[in-house]
Amino acid sequence: MAEERGGRGTLTRREFVVSGALVAGVAGYTLAAGPVRAEAIRTSADGLDAGTVSIPAGDRAIPAYCARPKSRAPAPVVLVVQEIFGLHEYIRDVCRRLAQAGHLAVAPDLFVRHGDVAKLTSIEAIRPIVAKVRDDEVLRDLDASAAWAAREGGDTGRLAITGFCWGGRITWLYAAHSPQLRAGVAWYGRLVGEASDATPRHPIDVAGQLRAPVLGLYGGDDPGIPPDTVEKMRAALAEAGGRSRIEVYPGAPHGFHADYRPSYRREAAEDGWRKLLAWFGEHGAA
Repeated sequence: MAEERGGRGTLTRREFVVSGALVAGVAGYTLAAGPVRAEAIRTSADGLDAGTVSIPAGDRAIPAYCARPKSRAPAPVVLVVQEIFGLHEYIRDVCRRLAQAGHLAVAPDLFVRHGDVAKLTSIEAIRPIVAKVRDDEVLRDLDASAAWAAREGGDTGRLAITGFCWGGRITWLYAAHSPQLRAGVAWYGRLVGEASDATPRHPIDVAGQLRAPVLGLYGGDDPGIPPDTVEKMRAALAEAGGRSRIEVYPGAPHGFHADYRPSYRREAAEDGWRKLLAWFGEHGAA
């Protein structure tokens, strides 16, 4: 892993690829998301091994970002699933936050087979690439990422997943897919939708098939995820009788955890993060 320490990249393990210097200022954020807030959170990599890695995943190796405590003691593994804006600095910072809390956090680039969305300048340019990404492909890549983390000494007996926006939807699907998973936290992921060849099922369709409990964190003022769809999902979860639940933050917009964007709402974001850590602890993923 290319270690981030004091602003310099250091090759620390044979199979890891160099990631370069720790980004500063607005560097590393996706261009399509617009101007970056000056107050965007920047988590230190002190005490961590953090950088870009390469994960064997079926037909190819995929790039990923990983952060973990330097102690190398077996750490609980968290799969971090990107927004529609791809694997950029915000997602890398989320990995470092989880690592500072004692986890091995790994975020694979789940769009890499179809393009590098981080270099695109508009959401209109990103959508055609994301539309090509198949759910079955994504689930396999997440399985490969968990297997890689286990080979690197991570404790996948305490496996968790969290995802944002596009990744929030994937979090629900992965909880219905993986027999290893202990817990998931989905941040404002779409819950319903039309079936397609690439996306044959949505969270509402798998509510009764979740293998691990999911905590859904949603904004009450999110026009892309109307309240009635949240209530439909709540009803489906209740009917299934599982341990999953949804929390709604009144007045919070879509992307309320994305501290680099104007949608950020500090109170909701910080409360949601506390709930994420508690959820992982409650369900054996910490």
